[in-house]
Amino acid sequence: MFLALAVALLVLDQAVKLWVAQAIPRGGSIHGWPFPGFFELTLQYNKGIAFGFLQGKGKLLSPIAIAIAGGTGWYSFRHPKEPILTHIAMALLASGAIGNLIDRIFRDQVTDMFWLRKINFPVFNVADSCITVATFLLIFTWFTASEQAQKPKPALAETPTPGTE
Repeated sequence: MFLALAVALLVLDQAVKLWVAQAIPRGGSIHGWPFPGFFELTLQYNKGIAFGFLQGKGKLLSPIAIAIAGGTGWYSFRHPKEPILTHIAMALLASGAIGNLIDRIFRDQVTDMFWLRKINFPVFNVADSCITVATFLLIFTWFTASEQAQKPKPALAETPTPGTE
């Protein structure tokens, strides 16, 4: 499941980036779609990292992206009994890291297109969304696992040994 989900999300990320780059001029937006004044499609490029930090230094993250993708795959395959949400989060992290890595390597910049105009949130893409959702899923699964570990275990009923009844 890890591999299928990671590849599917990677393909979605690259397809959306390609479509937006062809459909919208650089810096342009599709106003009125899908939710005018709140959520819009706009084409922007980012040569840095998340939220535009470290402009021009995005390629420095390449080893980190490779480590994240490899580490999540390794973890998912080595721990098959982990909750399904953990495997989904690992696939999301891997696809997000690789999706933006492909942009940095082959385009020298990351293509962003989703804009929450109402709150003027920085423009982001499918890969960024995957990483964000994965983070929340991991926090949720770790939090719930921690709660489960802290719950007292029900005492086992003692069975009488033969001859002591």
